[in-house]
Amino acid sequence: MEQTTLVQHIRQQENNTPGATGEFTNLMNEIMVASKIISLEVNSAGIGEDIFGLTGKINIQGEEVKKLDEFSDITFTKLIGQSGTVCAITSEEKDEPLIIEDNPGKYIFMMDPLDGSSNIDVNVNIGTIFSIYKKKSPGSEVTDEDLLQKGDQQVAAGYIVYGSSTIFVYTSGEGVHGFTLDPALGEFFLSHPDIIIPSQGSTYSVNEGNWAAWDEPQKDLVAYLKEEDDSTGRPYKLRYIGSLVADFHRTLLKGGLFMYPRDRKSPKGKLRFSFEAAPLAFIVEKAGGNATTGNERILDITPTGIHDRLPLFIGSKNDVEMAETRLAAKVKKGSWFQWLSG
Repeated sequence: MEQTTLVQHIRQQENNTPGATGEFTNLMNEIMVASKIISLEVNSAGIGEDIFGLTGKINIQGEEVKKLDEFSDITFTKLIGQSGTVCAITSEEKDEPLIIEDNPGKYIFMMDPLDGSSNIDVNVNIGTIFSIYKKKSPGSEVTDEDLLQKGDQQVAAGYIVYGSSTIFVYTSGEGVHGFTLDPALGEFFLSHPDIIIPSQGSTYSVNEGNWAAWDEPQKDLVAYLKEEDDSTGRPYKLRYIGSLVADFHRTLLKGGLFMYPRDRKSPKGKLRFSFEAAPLAFIVEKAGGNATTGNERILDITPTGIHDRLPLFIGSKNDVEMAETRLAAKVKKGSWFQWLSG
């Protein structure tokens, strides 16, 4: 049976897009090439050159930079920066955007080059998350109007999971599709066409190690998920990997609820809007799911900075709506505001 490759699929979609110039296809091809290079490096970890460990650097998030973090950031930046398809690249690992002055294109590329890097040396799934926007401002200068766009202005978003197999999932607004890398042929083949997330799942994902730092509405929500009630499908099962891209991939395919709420340590939330929340929200909505901060749709948000953080509740539509309802009921009683004021 003939199989569809990632490149063929992207070209087919572009052929069905009036006025397409081929620039988007070229950009996606560079993302694909970069992901193959990183996949090979990840799968070779511990063999030959040592790529485990830290670089000794601290990124804008205040986190120690691992060698594979840096390798991934450099790989994507170099390939995409020289592609002639983008005018700016922003990365979780970089304080400021990289403005492309030589042969710039019309797209803005945003990425978390290696999500879940704390799991590198224990062989747990890690990945790349990316987002693509179109330049909006006139002229050659890249402005905040281009870099700080509302979430629903994304042209495309996707992620790559580097694990037992390497999987590339993306949407350009028309369905969500997954491709698995055949390492023998070096090609991504369509393996998950037209992904639709179940409307309700049976699992939840959250770092319960943060329980003591949560507000009462969040504690109540998790306690509710653990209660036994056959009529609502409870109790839910806890599934938490600790690698966002891996937890999200499981949730997308199986359904359920992923949560990274605000807490006392991170009162504004922990996850980054541009590099994590917005692209995954774009993907999950195109698959029939939902993504909010707990009270606001992620894709309705316009960031104030490229490193903005926020809470994230993402997954099956019914599960996210249920979470919002329970959180709102508790907030109305004043517990959230009392908690914040200490």
